[in-house]
Amino acid sequence: MKKIAILGSTGSIGTQTLEVVRENGDIEVTAAAAGNNIALLEEQIREFHIPLAAVWSEEKAAELKSRVKDLDVRIVSGMDGLLEVAAAKESEILVTAIVGMIGIRPTIEAIKAGKDIALANKETLVTAGHLIMPLAKEYGVSILPVDSEHSAIFQSLQGGQREALHKILLTASGGPFRGKKREELTKIQVEDALKHPNWEMGRKITIDSSTMINKGLEVIEAKWLFDVSVDQVQVVVQPQSIIHSMVEYEDGAVIAQLGTPDMKLPIQYALYYPERRYLPGDRLDFETLTQITFEKPDMDTFYGLKLAYEAGRTGGSLPTVLNAANEKAVALFLARKIGYLQIPELIEECMRRHRVIEKPTVEQILETEAEVYAYIDGKKQIRGDHN
Repeated sequence: MKKIAILGSTGSIGTQTLEVVRENGDIEVTAAAAGNNIALLEEQIREFHIPLAAVWSEEKAAELKSRVKDLDVRIVSGMDGLLEVAAAKESEILVTAIVGMIGIRPTIEAIKAGKDIALANKETLVTAGHLIMPLAKEYGVSILPVDSEHSAIFQSLQGGQREALHKILLTASGGPFRGKKREELTKIQVEDALKHPNWEMGRKITIDSSTMINKGLEVIEAKWLFDVSVDQVQVVVQPQSIIHSMVEYEDGAVIAQLGTPDMKLPIQYALYYPERRYLPGDRLDFETLTQITFEKPDMDTFYGLKLAYEAGRTGGSLPTVLNAANEKAVALFLARKIGYLQIPELIEECMRRHRVIEKPTVEQILETEAEVYAYIDGKKQIRGDHN
């Protein structure tokens, strides 16, 4: 029986992880953490008999405790609660499906407790990869990617000579606005940006996909996961989302991982690696699949991707600025307080005014995040006039 803990159990990746648990029957969930969706978390506790659960707010934690008083479960809260779930003694793998830089400290705690990490929280490596990867090596734990693209790269590297890797071909769907120019995006509303053509994801990552900033974050994440430079990561638009990513070796051979757009595949692969198991669901039908097409990304229209390459090359604290400014800008856009094109504008503005810290500590990373948030909050042009 494999034992896991989940950070972000009520989100998109968390709920799909529990679908994998449900379908396989030989995984025990020893701990789970959620934001504030205590109704769903209660259902999960009851179905999977989870003995330890964390909720971010103390008030919600108290409410959940009352709701599950008939069960043998301990309810904790706040960052201390996340750390406790991350390091839960019984678990072997921590699924980090929580959104944002809040995942950094729990990931570090889990590594120090000897847990393998099934990583779906890209912000952890984007902002703290220089700390996380050496720490994982020191403690002898594996970082197993859950993002579909990074899982595809990881799978494509199996059986190959790692030292012969020449470059990574990171695929992107292009999102709902593929082919459009910047002037066509001036009146984009929240509902438009949330209509992803291929994937069912959370709201924040769906907006990130539409701006292609998500792909930029994935470039930086790939740098740390696979020990390459950002310039060895080439973004390729593949609109059908059939090829999930590829690797090119020094001799020119290209190995790709293909499949239907189903996040349960990379989740299950990470949980059972190196074993492969049957996964229910659709399969690629090569009798009806007529074409797979490729395009070059438009880095002028979607210049958030260009900013991500810049941040990745510079390193230090600049990726934290990129990530924090994006998180704040997307939240403001979803709240209809800024326009769609202001997302990359705010990111660039924050990057230009930042003095880079070469090797930031966790405290400096979190301080940088707070500074970016405070700067954007203080800007007078952010008004509620974009409804």
